[in-house]
Amino acid sequence: MKFAIQSRRDDQSNELMELAKSYLIDFGLKFDEEEPEIVLSIGGDGTLLHAFHRYLHRLDKTAFVGIHTGHLGFYADWKPSELEKLVLSIAKKEFNVVEYPLLEVQVHRHHSDSSTYLALNEATIKSPDVTLVMDVELNGEHFERFRGDGLCISTPSGSTAYNKALGGAIIHPTLQAFQLTEMASINNRVFRTVGSSLVLPAHHNCVLKPVHEQQFNMTVDHISMTETDVKSITFNVANEKVRFARFRPFPFWERVHDSFVSNE
Repeated sequence: MKFAIQSRRDDQSNELMELAKSYLIDFGLKFDEEEPEIVLSIGGDGTLLHAFHRYLHRLDKTAFVGIHTGHLGFYADWKPSELEKLVLSIAKKEFNVVEYPLLEVQVHRHHSDSSTYLALNEATIKSPDVTLVMDVELNGEHFERFRGDGLCISTPSGSTAYNKALGGAIIHPTLQAFQLTEMASINNRVFRTVGSSLVLPAHHNCVLKPVHEQQFNMTVDHISMTETDVKSITFNVANEKVRFARFRPFPFWERVHDSFVSNE
């Protein structure tokens, strides 16, 4: 089996990376950063996001597993003290592969080529200086004209991240869906939005259309860009999926409890 390792690059993560690499090679696995079958992410959830985007071109052939060297994450769920146990399980191929949905983002421009992106957590649209004004279409029908700070479109597995901070719903990561959540929308006698997160199933799509020519900032996970020539942005559940190597039960709601409810 071929493997690669993504490190957060702090001292502890780098030390664990070298140790894991040595152990896995001793067990007969091959270190291959070009075509890995399994990728170890050592750091936090952000480190795994970097690993995901690094291997976007081979999502159907690569599975991810995370070791956290900080706070327990939703993607990085192994402790550093469990490294030897994890390495042994990888060497023995004692794992199942689970797949979670991703968000596809298509940016259509007036005067240049379109671009397509995949998000593991979310995509955001924000205006840096003035109010963001966007028409929101659901399945080809006008739904609302949004005015406010911005919009967040998240995957189920990303629903516990920025989406939750905005007041969005937490969605189980296996559900084939995506979520649209507002950022500080303007609601008064003149301007109205739904004011709640919208959870859309896999056979639906959402299109955002700028009402005016304006510059806005767009993110896809940790990747940030500035757009000025956008005709529309389409969001839907992607055909591609992210694959995680699962070595033991993954109690999602227990993880939610431990992360957001428990004081321990």
